[in-house]
Amino acid sequence: MTGTLWLVATPIGNLEDITLRALRVLREAECVLAEDTRRSKTLLAHHGIGTKLASLHAHSTAERVASLADELAGGAKFALVTDAGTPLVSDPGAALVQAAIARGVRVESVPGASAVITALCVSGLYTDQFRFVGFVPRSGRRRREALGDIARDRLATVLFESPNRLVDTLTELANVCGATRRTAVCRELTKLHEEVARGSLAELIAHFTEQEPRGEISLVIEGHGFGAEAREEEEADAELEAAVEHDIETSIRERLARGLGAKEIARELASLHGLDKRDLYARVVALRAPK
Repeated sequence: MTGTLWLVATPIGNLEDITLRALRVLREAECVLAEDTRRSKTLLAHHGIGTKLASLHAHSTAERVASLADELAGGAKFALVTDAGTPLVSDPGAALVQAAIARGVRVESVPGASAVITALCVSGLYTDQFRFVGFVPRSGRRRREALGDIARDRLATVLFESPNRLVDTLTELANVCGATRRTAVCRELTKLHEEVARGSLAELIAHFTEQEPRGEISLVIEGHGFGAEAREEEEADAELEAAVEHDIETSIRERLARGLGAKEIARELASLHGLDKRDLYARVVALRAPK
């Protein structure tokens, strides 16, 4: 029998944001593999958990990963945590998961807090569809391409940024997205000094130029086509659709008054408007029925 690797979501700020299952798993694990053992030690101590901690981070060697995977294959039960939030979302750990799966080890997710989902929820933007890009490249062609993709994408975009680069990133986004693109800057989510600043990119640049940002930051940028112009276009489309519906109903009533049959009316209007003949037939019958 192989062991188990649990991927345990931990709080992104408030230490109470952890599930009962996560607390049980952290107690039952033989070892908690942490990106930063100092931060994870604080969490475990807060909840009275004495499980051994060991480090696993972006600079861990391939040999270290292989050794841990071999232990799991031999029956060990490890919990993998990140500094904050859900493991493998913009943080190391994928190499161990892949090595464990290759050895037939059972890998289980213990879901919980996520900065991405939390930021989407409080952004106040259209977020029924979104994409997550993590940290964008710091400079060069890859950064320009990444920002250009955000500008063109109809989906809302969530990204992470450091406080000292926030204003520069907002400024570059304004250049490619337009200064009016709606955005939310979510800072220190679930922590004591939580702030969610919402507005246009121009407004947010002014805000954070006057007030230097601190802490961990998530940005949510509204998708292309959801601004004021898009809403005006949607309203115009709705008005046009209503006008077409009115014209079709008028056409049906006129033909009924001339004594045409339902099948003939449906055939004529389907040809004129490119609509489904069966749907039109049903509408003719409904309008012809006595009230």
